[in-house]
Amino acid sequence: MIKIELPKPTITITQREQVLKEGELEIPSIYGFIDFHQIPRDKGGIFMFYNKNDELLFVGKARKIRQRIKKHFEDNVSPMIKHREEVYKISVCVVEEPMDREIYETYAINTLKAKYNIEKVFYK
Repeated sequence: MIKIELPKPTITITQREQVLKEGELEIPSIYGFIDFHQIPRDKGGIFMFYNKNDELLFVGKARKIRQRIKKHFEDNVSPMIKHREEVYKISVCVVEEPMDREIYETYAINTLKAKYNIEKVFYK
């Protein structure tokens, strides 16, 4: 049997409100998230969406993580379109190798039983 160990999250962001200090500009919120700037712009990896109860909702992968995560909150074809309000926490693991991303995504979907992933599901 092959042993796979998911990488530890590089970055985790949660919904929060900005506390404005004098002279600061307001950061526009996207579904309660204002910390997208912490997610690498030009790195590949996998990402996981969790709800307030720390239940895994969705796992995805991307060559450019920040852009892909934001698309899940903006476009009309995301599998998360009806569940965006549930997302409370986003964990990101930077993984540069495309084959590794594919393996980790499939492994996470099936071992952690992501609630809203519909592709690559073998546990149902």
